[in-house]
Amino acid sequence: MLPAVDDGSKSLEMSLNMLRTASEQGITDVVNTVHFQHPKVETEDISYNRILEETKQLQLSIDNESIPIKIHIGAEVFYLPNLVELKENKLTTMGNGKYMLIEFQPHQIPEGSKQELFNLKMAGVTPIIAHPERYKPVQENIDIIHQWLRAGCLIQIDAGSVLGFLGSGAEKSSHEILRGQLCQLMGSDAHDNRKRNFCLSDAIEYSKTIVDESFLDGLIKNGNKVLHGEEIAIEFDEFTHSTHKSIWEKIGSRLGLG
Repeated sequence: MLPAVDDGSKSLEMSLNMLRTASEQGITDVVNTVHFQHPKVETEDISYNRILEETKQLQLSIDNESIPIKIHIGAEVFYLPNLVELKENKLTTMGNGKYMLIEFQPHQIPEGSKQELFNLKMAGVTPIIAHPERYKPVQENIDIIHQWLRAGCLIQIDAGSVLGFLGSGAEKSSHEILRGQLCQLMGSDAHDNRKRNFCLSDAIEYSKTIVDESFLDGLIKNGNKVLHGEEIAIEFDEFTHSTHKSIWEKIGSRLGLG
């Protein structure tokens, strides 16, 4: 959301246009999750003090335009085996230090990452896995989601994935995650006022064709819980919803045997 910071909005005008769209969708709070320790921002000053100042300036403009939205500071932390060391940085967590949003490379989930996520959980910070439906390993094996859930992580899918804006693989996987009720959050992941604008209300409406409304209401409430550092219960039935099959089951399915 911050103008000319990271890979999002390019100008104050764009930010305000995006936020007007968000307000029209009923959004009242936006967590600006700037990329942290990601290669794409390695030459940028992504420090708490800088992001705090940029956020204050944007909030002043929002208030002057009478847009009823509050901006909150946060980050999307690129996975490296240093998550526990980062938890004291006020930029890397949300909800009074209770949650950390974490993203991985699109094509690889590093060995040992489950242990690092578990260590973070044991240190009092709940990991939120950002847009896992966009990761190739997850698209090929949904059971990776179950592993993260068993480790105490939360799963956040992108609204744009649900609507097919981020590719067919992400669309298919996000629908599978929804059907299995394997996510606890849905993020707007807005970046601009064109192809990646706020589309949360449309995604929620479309999701009603996939899962019941009470589950979707829970996703919205969970967003507020993250904001306020409240605990979110992780409930899923991995035996009912797991779709991973052995090679013999897949062959049987193709032959019409299962």
